[in-house]
Amino acid sequence: MDLLSFIPDNVTEVLVKIAQFTELRRGILNGNIRGMDTPGYIPRDLPVVEFAELLHVAISEHLQYQRLLFRDTANIIFGDGGTMRIHPVADDLAAALLKANPDEYLNLQINRLVENYLNGKVAQELIQRHSGMPCCPPNVDSANVVATDASPEDLSSRQAATD
Repeated sequence: MDLLSFIPDNVTEVLVKIAQFTELRRGILNGNIRGMDTPGYIPRDLPVVEFAELLHVAISEHLQYQRLLFRDTANIIFGDGGTMRIHPVADDLAAALLKANPDEYLNLQINRLVENYLNGKVAQELIQRHSGMPCCPPNVDSANVVATDASPEDLSSRQAATD
């Protein structure tokens, strides 16, 4: 499904990307909690700083040139029709904490889930208030947006996101 048909303007498009990102991150963080008792488990996260930086660049360019362009990064690939693929990265801080203090590791993951939930909720509310459309567009966490374990080199910005 083409998400762009649901998005009336650039502000809403940025907010939808944030809502999509937080939905994907929720799954990764939940997986970190489920996997913590698995021997050798390596916690992952989505590249939050990388995502924030690319949004900052896109918004800055939009303000200067009146166009919104999401540029691919090492771990985040944008495709046609509003698709987005994100490569989860190893979370070294969480991995060290998991080994040293599993209770603190669990607390970290729960705190991240809460923060992520609030970020997503704010994005959803802003989408609804700004665009008048109910949040969120259909399929934000299915075929149009994917967290993938494929290496970043294997991700194509021209293919629809499917896994």
